[in-house]
Amino acid sequence: MKICRFDNGRLGVVEGDTVRDVTSVLEALPPLRWPVPIGDQFIANLDKLLPAMREAAKTAKSIPLKSIKLDAPVANPPRVIAAPVNYLLHAKEAHDPAIHHGVHMPTFEGFATPIDKMGLFLKSQTGLIGAGQKVELHWPDRRNDHEIELTLIIGKGGKNISRDKALDHVAGYAIGLDMVVRGTEDRSWRKSADTYSVLGPWLVTSDEIPDPDALEFGIEVDGEVRQRANTKDLVVDVRDLIVRASAIYSLYPGDIIMTGTPEGVSEVKSGNVMHCWIEKIGEMNVAVK
Repeated sequence: MKICRFDNGRLGVVEGDTVRDVTSVLEALPPLRWPVPIGDQFIANLDKLLPAMREAAKTAKSIPLKSIKLDAPVANPPRVIAAPVNYLLHAKEAHDPAIHHGVHMPTFEGFATPIDKMGLFLKSQTGLIGAGQKVELHWPDRRNDHEIELTLIIGKGGKNISRDKALDHVAGYAIGLDMVVRGTEDRSWRKSADTYSVLGPWLVTSDEIPDPDALEFGIEVDGEVRQRANTKDLVVDVRDLIVRASAIYSLYPGDIIMTGTPEGVSEVKSGNVMHCWIEKIGEMNVAVK
């Protein structure tokens, strides 16, 4: 099922080029009292709500996709966890001084993978937007790059999750844009500005993507192909990313894990439009302001 949030918090089921408005299903969510549990309430209850969403969609109002504004499919992510340099060809291109600035060297001699050397990192969850919003450049006088990534949303939390159970903890997948300004500052700072994490166009439930490590994807900017790759080339695959993240963080419903970007990262400027797509998920256009 493709599940979207649209028009400031309405809930929809995507069917082709239309959306079925099933917002009424949200009335079944349990009431919250302080202290609010960690995690996204909708994602935490998704398995219970799916049957009601399927039933409601049969008779729900149908709205053209082109007439709505898509919000991020996760409203309240506890964290946005990201994987640095997780494609070898991206590691190669990151030797460019315009990318590493002498302080973020992509070499990982003595380590099995770049992530073994650098670890995962966090992006501010307040920087998250949906496909219907614009990326606003916060450093317009510096190089700001696009980085397209397969992104997964944790449905069932846990700690020290085993590899063979890892995908059982995934609620679904989406397209992610890990926007970044190049410079000497810490990676989390340069990637955490408001609007620098794009998630969309919707969440595709995990049952529709049995193998996340075999998906074609790419991005064009104003019609020019910039990145194209397949998740089979991930250095640390989806299962192992969940294992590694859960060894350090207790994962919660709504946690977002960005899996890393391939080669082809390059600059965007105000007025550009990024066309992003991932096999089995869909496509989205994201404007740069």
